[in-house]
Amino acid sequence: MEVKYPSDITRSQFSVIKDLLSSGKRKTKPRKADLYNMFCAILYINKTGCQWRALPNDYPKWYHVYYYFTIWSKKIDDKPSLFEQALKKISKHSESKR
Repeated sequence: MEVKYPSDITRSQFSVIKDLLSSGKRKTKPRKADLYNMFCAILYINKTGCQWRALPNDYPKWYHVYYYFTIWSKKIDDKPSLFEQALKKISKHSESKR
């Protein structure tokens, strides 16, 4: 899937945050999920306010997206969550491109 919705980011933007988001879950076996699609799905829900179960079929199943959202939205030791850090990093990256 490549930028189908206004809330999606590009793969180039995602490359800036991929390692950050990958660090959210210890990798014990090869990951089947495409983190780019998971992140874009979370951005879609954030932008539209739709229910998890109403996520368009272009994205992974809602319960997989929700699982990653719970991992990425946890705050550890009063630091911003991985999701918040990723949004800030994308924002800074986009500003530096201007």
